[in-house]
Amino acid sequence: MNSDELYALLRRRGVLWPSSEIYGGAQGLYDYGPLGAALKRRIEDAWRAWFLGLSDDYYEIDPAELLPEAVVRASGHLENFTDPEVVCDGCHRAYRADTILESARPEGVDGLSSEAIADLVRRFAPRCPACGAERLRVPRPFNLMFGLEFGAAAGDRAYLRPETAQNSYLAFARMWEVGRKALPLGIAVVGKAFRNEIAPRQILYRLRAFTQAELQIFFDPERWTVPIDVVRHDALPLVLARRRAAGDESIHPTTVEALVREENVPEFFAYHLAMAHRFYRDVLGYPAGRLRLFEKSETERAFYNRLQFDVEVNLDSLGGFREVGAVHYRGDYDLSRHSAGSGRDLAVTTGDGRRIVPHVLELTFGVDRNLWALADLHLVRDGERTVWKLPPYLAPLQVAVFPLLKKEHGPVARTIAEELRGEGWAVEYDDAGNVGRRYARVDEAGIPFAVTVDRETIEPGPAQGTVTVRLRDDRSQERLARARLAARLRPAFVFPHPPRAG
Repeated sequence: MNSDELYALLRRRGVLWPSSEIYGGAQGLYDYGPLGAALKRRIEDAWRAWFLGLSDDYYEIDPAELLPEAVVRASGHLENFTDPEVVCDGCHRAYRADTILESARPEGVDGLSSEAIADLVRRFAPRCPACGAERLRVPRPFNLMFGLEFGAAAGDRAYLRPETAQNSYLAFARMWEVGRKALPLGIAVVGKAFRNEIAPRQILYRLRAFTQAELQIFFDPERWTVPIDVVRHDALPLVLARRRAAGDESIHPTTVEALVREENVPEFFAYHLAMAHRFYRDVLGYPAGRLRLFEKSETERAFYNRLQFDVEVNLDSLGGFREVGAVHYRGDYDLSRHSAGSGRDLAVTTGDGRRIVPHVLELTFGVDRNLWALADLHLVRDGERTVWKLPPYLAPLQVAVFPLLKKEHGPVARTIAEELRGEGWAVEYDDAGNVGRRYARVDEAGIPFAVTVDRETIEPGPAQGTVTVRLRDDRSQERLARARLAARLRPAFVFPHPPRAG
């Protein structure tokens, strides 16, 4: 499906719609409906199960979304959190530079100065998407943070957090005290971040308010040993910066062992990159051929990143590969900046008596972007029906319950639905229309199992007390005793956990 078709389907099914829709919507803001909100929670829980499951020393916190001005000044966001905007002299509309130059420079404009971007605009002479004029100019960088008055005192300022990562850096000292005072220490945040995007676009891909799931791992760069043997032979779909510099932008499957040996990538980074790749492939179910791990060059990545690989997935609805997550090695930049800004010494004493400022490995994940990707990749047309073939543990609703005939079979079907709800199942009860239409509705909603109560369920005979269970993906059916229903379904809804060294 193209983007418009996919969005229309998601809006019709109540997955998402424009925020403030009755007023015409608000650009870059979307509301999640019942299916979308439930799917979003499942995605977040799958992320938690996998990434917090990597270590007993990785924890989640729930911090405030407002940051005092001193925090964003120390972090560098007040000065550096900018995007170059391109403005049309004809209609005066503003656009992101990477949007205007997308066809001429598909790798983006990260790391380029305003002068270099202006030179690209002059050289390629793109037209304004709104009015078609070629009179485009590059003004000063545009800061993406939302600022607001903070408290009653005049001049006090705070900012909506532009990323969840800063909260983990601010919490490090306290977590060190309440934890085991040992490295590595992982601090995760799943929550909202806010960016005043110049030109939000592509629905959930670039938003002004969005959900991030990020794990910041604080570690001793001289002493961190990871279970590399667990992933040593994993083949990763790499696009390396050095190959791109030589004109080769193709994917080269490379084992973790070769990545460490031939590319001098630290074992701790290669291990977590492989675990991130497994999450997208094995947990979210993205086809292996749709994934790539794209290394950003020194000029493309943020100046504080020593190493950066973006996780990208090829989406038909967005016309190619798009970033949905990343692994960053940030060095000691973050704690050093906040130590200087706060006056608090954030160095720690290691087990062997050394005093160090911990380094940070960041695993970042865009929840909204991946929800869109799950729709792009798993919503498929199968003959005359549309099926959302989500992994069962991600399905927003787990089981549908139908009476074959509303009047005759409805009371028993409702009892079964309530019993399942009482055991914690997310249940859809549907008695409207014929059973074929009901199957079509639940297939489109991604519900993996449909339970039907019929004449054999309630009448005396060898099948009394049994129900029919229909499987979404292949439409196969099986009959089983009502009492065995929960035990039959339960294994499909267990979130996968990462392998540990044995």
